[in-house]
Amino acid sequence: MSADSPVFDRRMLEALVCPLTKGGLRYDAERQELISDMAKLAFPIKEGIPIMLEHEAREIEG
Repeated sequence: MSADSPVFDRRMLEALVCPLTKGGLRYDAERQELISDMAKLAFPIKEGIPIMLEHEAREIEG
């Protein structure tokens, strides 16, 4: 991520939920993703904006 890229506002985590499970999310700053442990999906954050679409998410093991 470049120095001038928008940064994800962690306060958004209070309002966001997984679109599939409606469960909570956790923020992975290194990968710039929001993780839904219940759905086993990682939603990307692009230019500071979470992309909360199932077809944009990657499956995770866990």
